[in-house]
Amino acid sequence: MRDHTNVIGSELPSRLFRVTDYGARPDSGEDATGAIQAALAAACAAKGPGVVEFPHGCYDLYPDHAVKAPYYVSNTASEAEHPDPTKTIGLWLKGANRISLEGNGSKLLYHGKMTTIVLDGCCEAEIRNLTIDFARPTISEMRIVSIGEGYWDTEVHSDSAYTLEDGKLSWVGEGWSYRSGPAQEYDPSSNRTWRVPDPMASASRVEQLAPGKLRLRFAPEEQPRTAVGHVFQMRDGIRDQVGALIVGCRDIVWRNVRMQYMHGLGIVGQFSENLSFEGLRLAPDPSGGRTAAAFADFAHFSGMKGKLSIVDSVFEGAHDDAINVHGTHLRIRGTEDGERIRVRFMHPQSYGFVAFHPGDEIDFISADTLLPYATRTVVGVQRLSLREAELTLNAPAPESIAEGDVVENVTWTPEVEIRGNVFRSIPTRGILATTRRKVTIEDNLFEKLHMSAILIADDAGSWFESGMVRHVRIRGNRFAACGGADHATIRIHPENVCVSPDHPVHRNIVISGNRFELGEAPLLEAKSATDLIVADNHVDLNGEKSEGPVDWSEIIQLCACSGVEIFGNTIEHGKDEGHEG
Repeated sequence: MRDHTNVIGSELPSRLFRVTDYGARPDSGEDATGAIQAALAAACAAKGPGVVEFPHGCYDLYPDHAVKAPYYVSNTASEAEHPDPTKTIGLWLKGANRISLEGNGSKLLYHGKMTTIVLDGCCEAEIRNLTIDFARPTISEMRIVSIGEGYWDTEVHSDSAYTLEDGKLSWVGEGWSYRSGPAQEYDPSSNRTWRVPDPMASASRVEQLAPGKLRLRFAPEEQPRTAVGHVFQMRDGIRDQVGALIVGCRDIVWRNVRMQYMHGLGIVGQFSENLSFEGLRLAPDPSGGRTAAAFADFAHFSGMKGKLSIVDSVFEGAHDDAINVHGTHLRIRGTEDGERIRVRFMHPQSYGFVAFHPGDEIDFISADTLLPYATRTVVGVQRLSLREAELTLNAPAPESIAEGDVVENVTWTPEVEIRGNVFRSIPTRGILATTRRKVTIEDNLFEKLHMSAILIADDAGSWFESGMVRHVRIRGNRFAACGGADHATIRIHPENVCVSPDHPVHRNIVISGNRFELGEAPLLEAKSATDLIVADNHVDLNGEKSEGPVDWSEIIQLCACSGVEIFGNTIEHGKDEGHEG
């Protein structure tokens, strides 16, 4: 770990801003939002090294006196889903320079739907030693206590309030309610989580047996399969807030922060440089009985540069991916006077933010091959709408632009280090990494993730998440029973439609020194990759794969790959000695 002077400079902070001096009263239940914001505003205005300190305690934050500000955030909500980009912000740091937030182990307890923290245009800032949670999480939970013919009996978590009317249940919170939406099922005996249809939507009637005790009745053909002890996690589907937002910032550190619940998309970094996360614990409060800690992804990074580092952290109990790092492909809609092009955000949930700046380098990317065919520099940006912009280039656009082609901002692509972390109870993927700069995924534990532990994607037709990888090292990790028949433990899967080993999308990927404990999932599925090395890994075969001879074409599945080397891998197969391949 770096010491404090590395974060905010060579001198210690000269000014201290205690939130209690501005009227915050910990452990009182009173709304501390205004007092905390006053302390933050004073520290931001000081423009010098300073510490905003939370004397130890629990501070309640309510929406009434929170900052309301519009932010367009990648991968959140479309205009149709939620047209208002306003975020309700608990802690708002705008233009802070050389500032630290010292939590002293305090808890910030949020009420309603809120974005917990926004850092906007900050430089050399640190957040440390804080716990963040919600009094009424927007995910509701219930546990199966008995199952009969045509019914379930359930126990609702004590913080999941509800109302019943005419046999229909509504989940209610502080200023919000919903009836149905996305749902997940959690098995505590295996610590596995997976997505399921909302059982409230298929129940013909809901009855209250006692406060917090519900009976769900089903028509015989509509009763879902489950088991006693399983927990269902239910939410609405609108990402109207984010867990935290870091936008337009540089040199930001989060250290020893616990996020026990986040509403909307999780910690989002957007067009920022050099972010470091150390000792995070993104997981439910172990003493609270909840099983879900995030409404969507845990950590999502779009359009970054410099270095993104995530080390010695825990990711457990999300409703989507643990970590996603990507850029955004914008579709080329036309050219004007040769040196001007119009580009458009295509995915419904990503739009409105500034994706290009003068001086940025862009690649023209074929939608069919996902390969670059020209490079230009942006010299001017004109916003035409929330979805379209006109870019003025340093040279005429290429004449070979085809229908559906896109541009990628090459300047805003980060180096990534993800090391020493734990990933558990994730319904989708552990890490998505699509960046052309160096990626190191090292010494992590991926345990029983429902889909691939690591996905390297890239597309110009679905999520429009860019781009190709050029230097990836996956080493020293343990992969314990991740994925399934349709989700390899590690999946390299660009969504190019013109597939040829002569035109690879991804290159220079080394998977070495890892331990794979395989169930039904292959070790690797790779498409359109070159210079791919799988070496010196230890593979434990379990389940169906533990019977019969080893079939390497099942364990490592390749499509249109070239320059592949597979050597020095040891396989533990039943009672036999290890086999090398």
